[in-house]
Amino acid sequence: MKRKLIALDLDGTTLNGKTQITQKTKEILNKAQQAGHVVSIVTGRPNRMAVGYYDELKLKGPMINFNGALGYIPHKQWEHEYQTTFSKSIAFDILEAKHRLGIKVVSAEGKTMALSDVPNTLIDGFFPAALRKDQVLNRTNLKHDPAAMTMLVDQNSKADIVKKLEKAFGSKINVGVWGGPNPILELSPKGISKAHGVEFLAKTYKIDRKDIIAFGDEHNDAEMIDYAGLGVVMKNGTDKLKRIADDVTEFDNDHDGVANYLQKALGL
Repeated sequence: MKRKLIALDLDGTTLNGKTQITQKTKEILNKAQQAGHVVSIVTGRPNRMAVGYYDELKLKGPMINFNGALGYIPHKQWEHEYQTTFSKSIAFDILEAKHRLGIKVVSAEGKTMALSDVPNTLIDGFFPAALRKDQVLNRTNLKHDPAAMTMLVDQNSKADIVKKLEKAFGSKINVGVWGGPNPILELSPKGISKAHGVEFLAKTYKIDRKDIIAFGDEHNDAEMIDYAGLGVVMKNGTDKLKRIADDVTEFDNDHDGVANYLQKALGL
């Protein structure tokens, strides 16, 4: 069988409802690698919140983080590594308008940077529960342009905040809304998406677009699902995403949806 690029979203896809990787998923993805296929995590998560899963799966190649803004190989120096950013002046403008807009927490991140303006415990491990002086998001500590910003906002003001951010900065950034119960907004560099990261992987490994299999479940997977030769949406994925999918898994993320699909599709 021709070598495939297997692009894996994490939350709601490769991870089950307890944010764990099952033994079967580990075994099937390991078999896929042994068969010569390229297996890559392509996630909206920061690298600091994804590298543990990368290590658990014993992956060797690049990982894509921040919805396509960062591509690198963990624990290694790599000549093809990239990071796309936007101006830190946007972060400063948002911090100044934070209370007027209805934003509760503002974070700015990059490969080696994670800053938040205030501590918060809403999402375990995402926004810091405590901050050292050098981890506070302010004009002194934010020395480099971020690859992503994440904001906890007031639920009732979310739609209005999105409109205002798009009006003020829409030519320079994408404004994304998290799925799920938490009112979280994400900012990423304009024109960057998971498809950007997957295209980079395919070119790096000289794999044809038709030989890309991508798995996802949420709105931030849309461009990747559309770009891949075989865009597969999880059974538990959104209806909107399923409408652009090439296929839908028979099982959800709590029942090894990715593993069962690949086992059958690749004859593993």
